[in-house]
Amino acid sequence: MDAGRVLVTILFTDIVDSTVTVARIGDHRWADLLAGHYADCRAEVADRGGRVVDTTGDGMLATFDAPSRAIGAGMAVRAAARRRGLGVRAGVHTGECERLADGIAGIAVHIAARVCALADADEVITTSTVRDLVGGSMLAFHPRGVRLLKGVPGEWAVFSASAQA
Repeated sequence: MDAGRVLVTILFTDIVDSTVTVARIGDHRWADLLAGHYADCRAEVADRGGRVVDTTGDGMLATFDAPSRAIGAGMAVRAAARRRGLGVRAGVHTGECERLADGIAGIAVHIAARVCALADADEVITTSTVRDLVGGSMLAFHPRGVRLLKGVPGEWAVFSASAQA
């Protein structure tokens, strides 16, 4: 048995059109906007019991003990970003990872990142793994097709998540 492996739900976020925004508002204003956005991300993740593991230039990687919490955080980050005039995409996947001293590693992290890249602005995309785990959560899932994820074996059914109406 490998004690270094853990089951986590991973949330990746990414600011849409960040380069265009930096070019439009300049480096100094962008740095202030990004700092505020990351403060929002940390607060929304913490409010849902998650942990920000890393920031990625204009994105964030966070982990949660439950997929519904990760989806909720993704929706909350999206709403906070909108208030700042930013569009954010998010991807959520649940899987086993290797625990590192300062984070996590493994194919599940790559899957979450690839799923995030499929999302449009203001969209939270999940794998079918996540959708299957959250029955009774009052979330709705809308099919986005079966996709190949760069470098990841197999085909993956992905879904856009939203609050149930």
